Amino acid sequence: MTVARTTHRLPEPFFVLATQNPLEMEGTYPLPEAQLDRFALKLLLAMPGREEISEIVARTTGSHTAAAAHVADAKALVAMRDLAREVPVASHVRDYASALILATHPNQPGAPPKAKKFVRYGASPRGAQAMILGAKVLALLAGRYNVAFDDVRRMARPALRHRLILNFEAEAERVNPDDIVDEVLTAVPQPGEA
Repeated sequence: MTVARTTHRLPEPFFVLATQNPLEMEGTYPLPEAQLDRFALKLLLAMPGREEISEIVARTTGSHTAAAAHVADAKALVAMRDLAREVPVASHVRDYASALILATHPNQPGAPPKAKKFVRYGASPRGAQAMILGAKVLALLAGRYNVAFDDVRRMARPALRHRLILNFEAEAERVNPDDIVDEVLTAVPQPGEA
């Protein structure tokens, strides 16, 4: 971290989690696109259902105070991160992720109609990095030691939705970035498809 031109090393692992509540925007400003691009993923959380709300109320309004359980220390987290980075990615899977990124850019030949019509700026190479790193974790969670196309596809929405800069027409027509990502996934063939 750098403050007033002085760099301070932070202990490993260091990461930032942030929340964005659309109801509490008074007095806050949206992050600039360059800052949003530094977040690996954007996860959307739906409103909990009736049973979940009831369970939240049960756990938080009684005399018992819930305590978080310690499940991993810093050393274990660093080891998990390092293991995920070792998961191999075949060149054709990596190229597929690259093709998905390029298809989010309206001026690229492989861009689908929605990207051409509604996207001002497509995803950066950081989007490909986030997709691949997330895909490596998904592969490990599935008990596989290599990344599959489906892993990349499953990471496309969380890795790209906050990296697409939509134009005014998209806002006027209430186009959702996930709709564009879905069309990109449909439009870009996996190697071996034709």
